[in-house]
Amino acid sequence: MTQRARFAGVAAALALLVLPVQAQGPAQAPARAAPAADPAFEAAKAAFEPLPEPDRKGLQDALVWTGDYNSVITGTFGRRTYDALLSYQKRAGNPAPGFPDARMRAAILAAGEMARKAARFTVKPDPASGVMIGVPERLLAKRSPQAGGTRWQSGDGRVTLDTKSFAPEETSLDALFARITAPGSDRKVTYKIKRPDFLVVTGETATGKSYIRYAAAPGGVRGFTIGYDKALGPDLDRLVIAIANSFVPFPETADAAPAQVAAKPGGTLDRSTPAPAVKALPPLVRAAVTTGIGLVVAQGRVLTSSSVLDTCAAPRIAGAAARIVKVDAGRGLALLEGTGAKGRVATLASKGSALTPGDALVVLGADGGGGIAVSSGQAGGDRLSAPLQPGSSGAIVLDRDGALAGLVARYPSSPRLVAGVAPPMSYPMVDGRVAFAFLADNGISPGAASGGSGSTLGAVASRVADSVVGLTCP
Repeated sequence: MTQRARFAGVAAALALLVLPVQAQGPAQAPARAAPAADPAFEAAKAAFEPLPEPDRKGLQDALVWTGDYNSVITGTFGRRTYDALLSYQKRAGNPAPGFPDARMRAAILAAGEMARKAARFTVKPDPASGVMIGVPERLLAKRSPQAGGTRWQSGDGRVTLDTKSFAPEETSLDALFARITAPGSDRKVTYKIKRPDFLVVTGETATGKSYIRYAAAPGGVRGFTIGYDKALGPDLDRLVIAIANSFVPFPETADAAPAQVAAKPGGTLDRSTPAPAVKALPPLVRAAVTTGIGLVVAQGRVLTSSSVLDTCAAPRIAGAAARIVKVDAGRGLALLEGTGAKGRVATLASKGSALTPGDALVVLGADGGGGIAVSSGQAGGDRLSAPLQPGSSGAIVLDRDGALAGLVARYPSSPRLVAGVAPPMSYPMVDGRVAFAFLADNGISPGAASGGSGSTLGAVASRVADSVVGLTCP
């Protein structure tokens, strides 16, 4: 099989990833049918299918990382899964060609996890485009913003991953498909497919390859492109498979989108993916671990949760040492002072009444990777339900009128993560009115008129984005 044919076959298999599982039929539909008279295949299938779903999907995911499986992770047994198991066992020196025993399955999972960790493959929301995507951060160490998305690139520039989003009025799937499949003197389209809600196109130049995928929904079009030097070959083909398996274009409607594969052996598919950020916000300091979020409430003064100080006695603001001005453990709040507090002083109104369970909220917290993520949340008494990532103690919570509804009182020290990302959970919250009383006691009054009802998530967040800072611990 030629390299071009192999890559086109990978693209054809990955095109199925955007279809609901119920509509796919057997996960290995593009592959040749299993021979009915193959007793070894039937025996392996009979051994595979009784395994718990997380184990079946975990094996397929691990085999992607070992370079043996190049298809969709669904947990359904087919010829590609069978061939991948045989390929791994043969390389491992297993003389028996049948279904791997428990010890061999553990070895497959361990090998996959080792390869994944070596790539530092991280699945998380991309605030700029709104998608959920996995990024091999060891390879793609350079990150930069671009219009409607984010660019990750290798240090030598030979590999580039771009995310991109378009509003409904900017373009359509038809227009994108026409543009990226148009004849060109230096590029050949090696595979293309378009359906009403998605497209996949792969191409080649004399020295490079590309894989392009977009999905459409009422909110617009979102997708990603990965381009790389052809000489990098199978290793990059494997990463394309892993990235495509992780991709969720519209995680805010995850029940209608493909589930995301957990990036750990035996991981389950999770449909409770975090709501995406809708606006790229200023990056936090990356030199140290993000321990919390703060709000600039006066010149050089930052409001945060007192729980941030439980794990960091000497916090820093934008890399500069901060002085602890006041800690009120009873209210769960702290006031810091530091030269690093360079953000715009917040001008926020206090919410005049208690939140009603079910109220829609906007949260500005950590994205788990050194940046700030905007996500939607929901009130539940004195608690907040939202997809907050590690480092979100003190995250700023606004109501849909832009008033300060509160701060996240505490983030767990050992949160439950799925593929490195925390799904929506419930967090205790300090009421915004308590925060305003605390500030008044310390001679600070950041009040202002609220922005009115009916604002979008991004519009509400933008009112306070320049006032949100990351707190780090040396």
